[in-house]
Amino acid sequence: MNTIAIIQARMSSTRLPGKVMKKLADKSVLAHVISRLQASKTLDGLVVATTTHSVDDAIVAESRKYGAGVFRGSEEDVLGRYAAAAGDCGADVVVRITSDCPLIDPELIDHMVRKFFSLPAVDYLSNTLERTYPRGLDVEIFSRKVLAMAAQQAQEPFEREHVTPYLYQHEDLFQLVSHKDLVDRSHYRWTLDTPSDWQFIEAVYQYLYRPGETFTTADVFALLQRHPEMEKLNEHVEQKKLEDDHCGL
Repeated sequence: MNTIAIIQARMSSTRLPGKVMKKLADKSVLAHVISRLQASKTLDGLVVATTTHSVDDAIVAESRKYGAGVFRGSEEDVLGRYAAAAGDCGADVVVRITSDCPLIDPELIDHMVRKFFSLPAVDYLSNTLERTYPRGLDVEIFSRKVLAMAAQQAQEPFEREHVTPYLYQHEDLFQLVSHKDLVDRSHYRWTLDTPSDWQFIEAVYQYLYRPGETFTTADVFALLQRHPEMEKLNEHVEQKKLEDDHCGL
């Protein structure tokens, strides 16, 4: 089974334009996401799915520079772009990652991929159905078959823009499994969407990042225990509601 991580990315976003190409320590946010996924032991490859607009040529160049495959498709229909990318790279199983999560944990991905394959009947496995992990460690795993079904049947604009709502909102059609941590840490915000998020992530990298090494989620929690004031940098940021979020990476 060919397990491929597909990273959706584009330059435009409403609250922090160009965020995936911002320089974080020694390279771009996107490059860090790619590098952290390359540390995974269960992924057979990774593809960056971006748009056909010329502004995203920079994302194409950056992705290829760091060894990721590239697929280009619709800006608005991200679900269609995602399904086409999965078909283009021959994925049997897709691991969905967004490019604004430079703290994504390859160990968590590996644990969830192994869990996905260990279950006899599962269409969709995610740690976002019932949140216990910090926002920014989001991992969704599903077969290309159910992704193709969603791409064919989903009609609502937010379903097309956000890739997976059609899957997790149709429990009658798909077997959903929630992956939860032992401790609820969902109040932490480790994603990049605002200048305050940037302050937090930049601070984490200043303390923990070393070129050629991959710090873990446990390392970040240990850092926050030593410096609890860091959490306050972006704790006030409100996450957009699904129907109102039009950043559509």
